[in-house]
Amino acid sequence: MNMQYIRYRSGSKAVWGRCAGDEIVELAAPPWTEQAQELRRFASTSDLPILPPCEPTKILCVGKNYSAHVKELHPDEDLPKEPLLFMKPTSALLPPNGTILMPPQSERVDYEGELAVVIGKELSWASEVEAQAGIFGYTLANDVTARDLQSKDGQWTRGKGFDTFCPVGPNLVTEIAEDAVIVTRVNGEERQRASLTQMIFSVIDVICYITKCMTLYPGDIILTGTPEGVGPLQAGDTVEVAMAGIGILRNHVALREV
Repeated sequence: MNMQYIRYRSGSKAVWGRCAGDEIVELAAPPWTEQAQELRRFASTSDLPILPPCEPTKILCVGKNYSAHVKELHPDEDLPKEPLLFMKPTSALLPPNGTILMPPQSERVDYEGELAVVIGKELSWASEVEAQAGIFGYTLANDVTARDLQSKDGQWTRGKGFDTFCPVGPNLVTEIAEDAVIVTRVNGEERQRASLTQMIFSVIDVICYITKCMTLYPGDIILTGTPEGVGPLQAGDTVEVAMAGIGILRNHVALREV
């Protein structure tokens, strides 16, 4: 049965809830734990302060996981033979409706709409069966990238690691269609559209590969790559990443004032 969860701020605390129609069922702990008892029900409201639906010790990302995206960046480059991994700091996390801050060091900041996977069990050297069982749910992410700094530095840490460069949300769902379609829009104009079937490496492939290098813990999140159509953002833009069943991850864009 497909379940939908959100994480939100209640007073000074971050709280998990299960979506039940027009109501939120508040939980005592993250939903992948045995302590996630139901505490209370309340009516869902549009002004509920939503947080990223994950509690990661690390944010793993996969680069160049859609063939058309590889070709739009580097037309003569061969497709990867194995997943290309990189990491974002947890300080890059940004909630839905938060503002992406464009740093003064960069002259080109790009959107990259992606499916994200949240881990529910500790995984190390996972088999395909264990990897599938270790997925708690799915959400959306925007792998915001300072493209000029990514190219200049020769490695990706700075270009992808600025504060606010990892919007995640809005909902966490336990099931999605294998052929679900991810869409990115800027100011209402569609910029990216692709089926998950176009991934070079599947979610299970990626998890198995990662766990042969490092242990994944409950709450960790994996961004699974972006399709073709990436492009620059401008101050004042609104960027949306959408998928049926998960919802719309919407964020605004502004210049960072220093």
